[in-house]
Amino acid sequence: MLSLISVFAVVPGATAAPRTSAPGSTSLVGMDVSWPQCGKTLPTTPAFGIVGINGGTAANQNACLASQLAWANSLSGAVASQDKVQVYVNTANPGEVIGQITTWPTSNTAPIDNPYGICDGTNTKACSWQYGWSRGEYAVNYFNQEAPKAGLASISPASYKWWLDVETENSWQSGSTEAYQRNVAALEGWVDYFKHIGARTGVYSTAYQWGQITNGQVSDTSNLNGLHSWLAGSKTLNGAKSKCAYAPLTSGGKVVLSQYVSGGYDYNHSCI
Repeated sequence: MLSLISVFAVVPGATAAPRTSAPGSTSLVGMDVSWPQCGKTLPTTPAFGIVGINGGTAANQNACLASQLAWANSLSGAVASQDKVQVYVNTANPGEVIGQITTWPTSNTAPIDNPYGICDGTNTKACSWQYGWSRGEYAVNYFNQEAPKAGLASISPASYKWWLDVETENSWQSGSTEAYQRNVAALEGWVDYFKHIGARTGVYSTAYQWGQITNGQVSDTSNLNGLHSWLAGSKTLNGAKSKCAYAPLTSGGKVVLSQYVSGGYDYNHSCI
């Protein structure tokens, strides 16, 4: 996950009361970490931790996952409304460069029906959905490998909240309504996989980047609707607090976290 600073504009929408915490204090905020923090001594004052499973893309791994999960598990958990340990996964849809990747699906492999039909290995909504499902499974398999090393209270992936990291820095399709619909289908594949294993899901992005990737193509029946939102883009705690009143990324959702950058680290204010 990259720090999404306020160069990406987010438009205020529905109001919600921000959770109060002492200005400048990290004792009532969380922190997210991943491969860029490998080998670094992490602060122990945050109340909760959100750990990246991947190493920057949907096709690789965070080599420090076990130690970072252990770090998150050692935190205070002082914000009762937030799980002490949460995780996130990088997302993408590289269907326009199929010849350059080896992870693109060539058939339906999910044990549930593909809502978009048969994946035949081409750049379609069906294969985009299967790509999201398969990359979600890939992330969970890696979690299952590393979690037992971290001393967690539970090593079941269903015990944790799985955030979808949706950023323009990763590979996405564009240029047509169908391209944006394929992006949406890929994200729906991730959500369907996590739902299949009994895990909760949320979405991390900014309104700007979410719009660039989905372009208003989330249908009324999409499983993306109603998900919790984690908004990026603030440089200060007060800025993050203000984002609690912004619109969620999807219809029927709720802003529950907002990220800000301090001292080179990503911190997260709880909006609930």
